Amino acid sequence: MKTLKLREGKERSLKRHHPWIFESAIAKGSADSGETVRVEAADGSFLGWAAFSPASKIRARVWSFDETQRIDASFFIAAVARSTGARDRFDIKSDGMRLIHGESDGLPGLIVDRYGDTLVAQFTSAGVERWKGVIADALLAATGLTRLYERSDASSRALEGLPEVKGWLRGGDATTPTDLVLHEHEWKLGLSIAEGHKTGFYLDQRDSRKKFADYAQRLGFQRILNCFCYTGGFTVAALAGLRAGGFQGGHVTSIDSSGPALEQAQANVARNGLDARQATFLDADVNASLRKFVDAGRTFDAIVLDPPKFAPTVAHAERASRAYKDINRLALKLLEPGGVLFTYSCSGGISADLFHKIVAGAGSDAGVDGYITERMGGAPDHPMTIAFPEGEYLKGLVIMRR
Repeated sequence: MKTLKLREGKERSLKRHHPWIFESAIAKGSADSGETVRVEAADGSFLGWAAFSPASKIRARVWSFDETQRIDASFFIAAVARSTGARDRFDIKSDGMRLIHGESDGLPGLIVDRYGDTLVAQFTSAGVERWKGVIADALLAATGLTRLYERSDASSRALEGLPEVKGWLRGGDATTPTDLVLHEHEWKLGLSIAEGHKTGFYLDQRDSRKKFADYAQRLGFQRILNCFCYTGGFTVAALAGLRAGGFQGGHVTSIDSSGPALEQAQANVARNGLDARQATFLDADVNASLRKFVDAGRTFDAIVLDPPKFAPTVAHAERASRAYKDINRLALKLLEPGGVLFTYSCSGGISADLFHKIVAGAGSDAGVDGYITERMGGAPDHPMTIAFPEGEYLKGLVIMRR
């Protein structure tokens, strides 16, 4: 077994069971890509078993902090079963759910989502790449399913020195459909596991979509703006909420720069029996559209800001902060008094505290204040653990303008 020896004082985070070991923390030691290594402190004491990644700044990711643990096929079979079994205890009102959430489930670099009878997996680290076959078989055994699609085409693969891979890993072929429909709450939402963002859909916003529908049902929004709408999840939620509340005439304007996503959003409105006349879809840049709305004097009763990741790491936080502040400033200018803004950041490099400060600064620049009525996060199947706070990548605020 190869050994990594850490520099003096670099063992503190591992003693708190944080799973990342950065290149700068290592005094000596190396291994092949994905190979399991023994990690020791400078004094030679055991710290953990980790997967080595020679190309990444995160040079190793810990599998286990138990010196007696063997990192073999049985380890991954047990880890997969434990993670998938935990979802049975979560309150998930959907047949689309995240089964494995990387480090938070003890499998660094592995993302697995379930859409009905189909699994979709992303292998984004050298460690899970090395054990891909074992993990794939374990997933099918744990779920009783037969189809597993691989979406290992995330940009983070390049940081691990790994090529992009996409296609059926188990149980499918060129004739197997990759366009699916999931059931979420009382809605039906279409997606493409081959071409959609992430594994095909943003399952992490499940609870936020329901919350937005509840607000629409209670407050009867008439002019709604959904920015970065993707395939229209918040649009469907808003229109369904208005219908449930018996409100007539409400209208949702949805903006995205992806034509295929907007086509799916329109299909999702029709799929749920909602009135297409209550929905307008704009293939446009969100920032430019917000500025045009401000110049035209348009206002809205409810706005959703759910932008893509602006800051993948803390190093990008300053530039991302300016981008978040700008769109929130414009949105707050467009919000009617008494109106509601659902605003989010999915950037791991932006903490919840920093995001609050950014939105506060945007409000100050816009001359707008508001009540924070809710703090939102990812759905429970996207967990954050005590030892890995970086799992809290999705942050949201619900703001009611004063």
